[in-house]
Amino acid sequence: MRHYQKLDSVTYDEANDTLMLGCTDPGASQVSLWFGREGMYLSISANYGPLEIALRPRHRDLVTSLAQLKPTERLAVMRMVGTGQAHLELGLTTDGDLLLRATIVADATGHFAINMVATPDVRRKLFEWLDVENEAIA
Repeated sequence: MRHYQKLDSVTYDEANDTLMLGCTDPGASQVSLWFGREGMYLSISANYGPLEIALRPRHRDLVTSLAQLKPTERLAVMRMVGTGQAHLELGLTTDGDLLLRATIVADATGHFAINMVATPDVRRKLFEWLDVENEAIA
């Protein structure tokens, strides 16, 4: 069973045009998800304390995948952006929560992932920053 850490805060750094999603619960683990722009790519850093998964997907691929998400009743990841070895898995709940799962795959024997879920307000701010249009959740 997967455990998803809730991301319920957004910090925007206008000088560097970066967005950081975080957790305000003081009892929760230090989980954050940072997005930065690098031309046609996005830098994504998923952190759990001192552990980090760094990804660099194409901006267009992430925006297209987010725009095509459809809400589902089950907490199931529906889309994957990246490669088979390093990717961001995406899903959308009927409540408007955005599931984000940064994953590094070793081989057929295992993988390492950080499971996060962005609240509807945080998801809206991320979609706005990325300029994602999704009619299913407008």
